[in-house]
Amino acid sequence: MSEERMRDAPALKAHDLAAGYGERPVLDGVSLEVAAGEMLAILGPNGAGKSTLLRVLGGSLRPWRGSIELFGRPLGEFDRRALARKLASVRQESSAAFPFTVLEVVLMGRAPHLGPIHFEGKRDLAIARAALEHFGLLELAGRYIQELSGGERRRVFIARALAQEPEVALLDEPTAFLDLKHVGEIFAMLRQLRAERGMAVVATFHDLNVAAQYADRVLLLKDGVTVGCGPPEEVLTAENLRHVYEAEVYIGRNPVTGALTVLSAER
Repeated sequence: MSEERMRDAPALKAHDLAAGYGERPVLDGVSLEVAAGEMLAILGPNGAGKSTLLRVLGGSLRPWRGSIELFGRPLGEFDRRALARKLASVRQESSAAFPFTVLEVVLMGRAPHLGPIHFEGKRDLAIARAALEHFGLLELAGRYIQELSGGERRRVFIARALAQEPEVALLDEPTAFLDLKHVGEIFAMLRQLRAERGMAVVATFHDLNVAAQYADRVLLLKDGVTVGCGPPEEVLTAENLRHVYEAEVYIGRNPVTGALTVLSAER
């Protein structure tokens, strides 16, 4: 496929995905499309299939049915190294098996761009340090990853993914364990990368209000089936949310940002 055709294609496209574990189905008939520079939020209750969908999109779990394309090219045509230069994933429970320092962990994001000798150069170190600085982690660069809090580790693994310089980022609960200040920093950085590099982002969230404020579109799942996909105002309706979460909700507007606000209406 020509470079021009790839540039015109969606950053990530999936059609009629079905997947599961063993004989247990999790996803059934999920389709989505994400343009360069766009953020798609995947929403739904526990067990809806959000994390499984990210694993399928990232190539770590083979779908039972359906197709996935990255910039118009079937995902299966990319070898592991080429895929890592295009796509980065951060799982919900990322960890390091050995006592690496924070800087060493973030430098791992440069691996897909290194030559056959696999030594980082000055540019790789500068990119890693810039990622640490963006997330206020420079002072922790020499600390071992196991010594950090859950929120600090979360920021380190997101920094590693962004040091990878991907064109598509798959983030599983990127705001888990983070306080309001660091949530804002994460989304400010993502907004900058989406605008400057055209990076597409697909992220799962439990917090409907965070998704409504920052995502261009949302995909709402229940029991592995798509309930709606589109702008937050069209998908996060009282009817849809009652059906998916089996709870009464109040939907209004944030008086400061104008973003959709969803609150429980249960007494």
